[in-house]
Amino acid sequence: MLKRKAILIACAIFAVAALISPHIARAEVEWKVVKDLDLKKTPLDVAPSLDGKWLYVLTPGEVVIYSFVDGTITDRISVDKSFDKIASLPRPDALVVSSSAKKLLQVVLLERSYRIDVTGSPFRGPQEAPVTIVVFDDYQ
Repeated sequence: MLKRKAILIACAIFAVAALISPHIARAEVEWKVVKDLDLKKTPLDVAPSLDGKWLYVLTPGEVVIYSFVDGTITDRISVDKSFDKIASLPRPDALVVSSSAKKLLQVVLLERSYRIDVTGSPFRGPQEAPVTIVVFDDYQ
């Protein structure tokens, strides 16, 4: 009987302590929105690249590519409008889009191209050429 009273008193003390100090068993998460993306279409699925540099957002008919490094949408890739799922592959330049309705699956390999400002640099050929080949060289 005495042991039972001691257990009840200990439980009551613990309950009162929890009410008085609610921070004992409480965890908090701080968060903030870093970017709102205006996709122009409804997002169906998202997948991050494995290197953490890109976010692939599947919308009806296209994959929107967002760069975490630049903080901007860098490209849009046209895909079949029936695709409703997207997933990253174990390499940063590949992803899979699929359609559960049409039973389709497509592996997409991405090859990054970068714009280089060559204004004022020496060149050969027409200035309005559709392709520019830039050579970086060091003779030392």
